[in-house]
Amino acid sequence: MQNGHQVAAVCATGAQALQNANELGGGIIVCGYRFVDMMYTELYEYLPPQFEMLLVASPGNCSEREVENLVCLATPLKVNELLQTVEMMEYTIMRRKKKARQKPKERTQEETELIGKAKALLMERNNLSEEEAHRYLQKRSMDNGTGLAETAQMILSLLI
Repeated sequence: MQNGHQVAAVCATGAQALQNANELGGGIIVCGYRFVDMMYTELYEYLPPQFEMLLVASPGNCSEREVENLVCLATPLKVNELLQTVEMMEYTIMRRKKKARQKPKERTQEETELIGKAKALLMERNNLSEEEAHRYLQKRSMDNGTGLAETAQMILSLLI
């Protein structure tokens, strides 16, 4: 906390960690090799996908760990090693979230059909190729600040 990291919960058992993880939207769980009620592998298995895990364990346990996508720090560790590792993991989480936001939203079947009908109407009425009709829809969509499906709906309601 002294270095600007938020600590949402401190847990003594794996069950408490999972309960807190389910209440939070995501983050990093820093844990040891063994809890009173479970091993780190069980915690990792039940952890929601938006969480990363940082295992702090003895060098032997770090080298023999069973989980692949897991960051491990060997004890004894220095505070700056822990902070740098947490910052690296936070950066990775931010990049993943940014990438997910940039991924285009998948259209429903209904939206795809609506866009197809609007393109067909534009092709028929204005003698456009499919590519030209699609480009026209895209341009109107960007000019109006609306989605492609919403623009297609507006065109259909105006031309039919």
